Amino acid sequence: MLINLAITLAAVIGLMALCWRISVSIRDVSFIDAIWAYGMVFAVAVAVLLNGGVAGPAGWALVVLVALWGLRLGTHLITRWRRLGRDPRYEKILGHAMKASGEKPGMSFAKAAWFRAFGMQGPLLWGVSLPAQAGVLADAGAQLPLWGAAGAAVALFGIAFESIGDAQLERFRADPANKGKVMDSGLWRYTRHPNYFGDFTTWWGIFIVGIAAGAPWWTVIGPVFLSFTLTRWSGAPLLEHSLKKHRPGYEDYIRRTSGFFPLPPKRG
Repeated sequence: MLINLAITLAAVIGLMALCWRISVSIRDVSFIDAIWAYGMVFAVAVAVLLNGGVAGPAGWALVVLVALWGLRLGTHLITRWRRLGRDPRYEKILGHAMKASGEKPGMSFAKAAWFRAFGMQGPLLWGVSLPAQAGVLADAGAQLPLWGAAGAAVALFGIAFESIGDAQLERFRADPANKGKVMDSGLWRYTRHPNYFGDFTTWWGIFIVGIAAGAPWWTVIGPVFLSFTLTRWSGAPLLEHSLKKHRPGYEDYIRRTSGFFPLPPKRG
């Protein structure tokens, strides 16, 4: 399994290198968010090939869940990128890397795109998707026990939650009357990040299914790291730092709305 996981890592890095070359040619890395989702589907597909196919219900559950999550999210993000263009977050990240500091010269766009985006995110998405990859590679026809089916139900709930939240936000943004306003209805009334909570729930559910398929327990590092990055690193904290500066009323929204887990809004 470890050799095959090394092969899937090499394949993911190869995918990232190809996408990096495209980003250099168009001088924009913003589509990397879509590649994050598509890349996990790609990693699991490579694992399926290395395993000679899918043998049992648990393996099929993993393949279907990752495909549903990754293809839906990746298509949503690539469509948004094509409509809105460059993502200011990545322009800021690359701008800092390209800026000279004292006598130290800044990076070229190509170097910044690799070291601050594609070269870093490849191993990270590989690590997050370890439960699914390892489960597929260990799949020898394992049935899906009741607790594994419960994990699949958790993952499906996460996919649905994220999909509904994304659709509600798209409808809100499509109305010119809402320009500059804060989205605080639908699922966004109960959590400030339905999309991140959906990712969190999906990958913990996939981890449970992966264990049912035969993945080792140490693959828990995947959902643990994802939970950390969504709540403490590059997910909610980075987004909210920007929104508090540029979106009037967001501070009030923070005071009355749960930061991550869905809860009834606070009164007052």
